[in-house]
Amino acid sequence: MIKRHMEKSLVTAAREYPVVILIGPRQSGKTTLVRTTFTKHRYTSLENPDTREFASEDPRGFLDQFTGSVILDEIQRVPDLFSYIQGIVDETDKAGQFILTGSQNFLLMEKVTQSLAGRCAVLHLLPFTRSELAGRATMDVSTIGKKIPRRKVDENANLFDHLFIGGYPRIYDKQLEPHRWLANYYHTYVERDVRQVLNVGDTEAFGRFIRLCAGRCGQLLNMASLAADCGMSAVTVKRWLSMLEASYLVVLLRPHHKNFRKRLVKAPKLYFLDSGLLCYLLRIRSSEDLRIHALRGAVFESWVVSELLKTYYNDGVEPDIHFWRDSTGYEIDIIMDRGIELVPVEIKSGQTISSDSFKGLDYWRSLPGQEKSPSTLVYGGNASYARNKTTVISWQHWG
Repeated sequence: MIKRHMEKSLVTAAREYPVVILIGPRQSGKTTLVRTTFTKHRYTSLENPDTREFASEDPRGFLDQFTGSVILDEIQRVPDLFSYIQGIVDETDKAGQFILTGSQNFLLMEKVTQSLAGRCAVLHLLPFTRSELAGRATMDVSTIGKKIPRRKVDENANLFDHLFIGGYPRIYDKQLEPHRWLANYYHTYVERDVRQVLNVGDTEAFGRFIRLCAGRCGQLLNMASLAADCGMSAVTVKRWLSMLEASYLVVLLRPHHKNFRKRLVKAPKLYFLDSGLLCYLLRIRSSEDLRIHALRGAVFESWVVSELLKTYYNDGVEPDIHFWRDSTGYEIDIIMDRGIELVPVEIKSGQTISSDSFKGLDYWRSLPGQEKSPSTLVYGGNASYARNKTTVISWQHWG
């Protein structure tokens, strides 16, 4: 079994809080992780119809059957349990008493803020990172831009195979054909879960919407344009997009501005959190097709963003990353905000780097106060090294 980097953060949280909530997309490995981490906890899944009926009709009786610590899987199926769990933890205050998992952040967080604020730790588990699949330690985000990774790389590893397959654990555990599994995943989980919550009856309209989102990956999000192409209102598009984000399928990266209010009102960039699912939605049929596809760069950029987010989440840290663009057209793909410093990260999918690749970073360092900014360029080659005051990082060392 592939070891998850989240395990350490999970154990730490269970020592400090009576309730730990692990949230992530369907099939990201939440159940496997909590069951292998907390082997002495009882386990029950609220996906089971009989269990769900018991918990819904008699929540007190359902919870009273657990005399010790317990794992409640897919807790969003019975959201009323949160209020009863609050009463129990207020009375016992035992660390790690409840380990909860859920697949929909939108529904869960509303109940958490109502019932469990201050009593729980919330962690986010996304599909496998590159480092987890390679069986190595995760990258240290605090050294990005400052240290060159010295780990060995797999000369036989293929970037486009990795992007095409994505990171969902079941594909690797069962050695499944990725395109076929992702097609089933989309129809059984994405369409079912998201459409049910949104109460969307038109399958074709929803499919058109999510594929149009995939086509805009890595671009500034224009709600009016997306709505026009979908044939629906901007209000509907915004609601559907919020649900995709809450289901951990996409992330909206906000622009960086010193004025915090501008960060919230300016247009974000849209990324998908799994490159394999993105390839499926773009109808890319193989890794060789991806190699020559017009959106190859966007798929790689989306993967780099998602790997950085996964690394933050696995460490139990809330990510503070943005993109940056000025009025003259200069742009930085990622700005890591460390409080005392801003770290620009550029992304290039090619296997070789030219002097033109550093133009954006050079311009960033010409700005007042950014002359000594540590900077990084992530690319599709295998070697990591220093060049032009920048740490150039191989895709194999990212994540």
